[in-house]
Amino acid sequence: MTSKIADPKLARDGEKNFLWAKEHMGALTALTEKQVRKKPLEGLTVGVCLHVTKETSVLVDALLRSGADVKLAGANPLSTQDDVAAYLATRTDVWAWRGETVQEYNWCLKKVLESRPEQLIDDGADRCCAHLEREGCRRRVRGDYDGSGETEGPREGWEAPLSRGGSE
Repeated sequence: MTSKIADPKLARDGEKNFLWAKEHMGALTALTEKQVRKKPLEGLTVGVCLHVTKETSVLVDALLRSGADVKLAGANPLSTQDDVAAYLATRTDVWAWRGETVQEYNWCLKKVLESRPEQLIDDGADRCCAHLEREGCRRRVRGDYDGSGETEGPREGWEAPLSRGGSE
């Protein structure tokens, strides 16, 4: 794995936080247990750009256990829980640490996109879509989900606001 995180020694604490969240997220845990034997995401690379928190770790666990190859970047460098990032980095590629600069944040997103994901999970889609446009790989992604309820990907003529959330 090629992760970049703050401190791998925090993984033990991150695992404790993951287990706590898993215990308190019954619906997702139950759904995962139902699906894990089927491996419905086998062979699928999923690029994830979400807040790296103990709750997100339960979702990443569900994706991994369902067969997906997950690549994770943090959606907000100020909300990244370094212990959780360290724990997840023991299981998949993670590029996230608390306090990333704008340039580091963009580098992390680029690392996810370099993995050529077929699916994206992004809590705003502005940054991933902007990078997809700029890198000329928009057509490679089969769909994305940005929380809006739409899963068809960027519309023709759509322009991503590269300056939203900070300058490059």
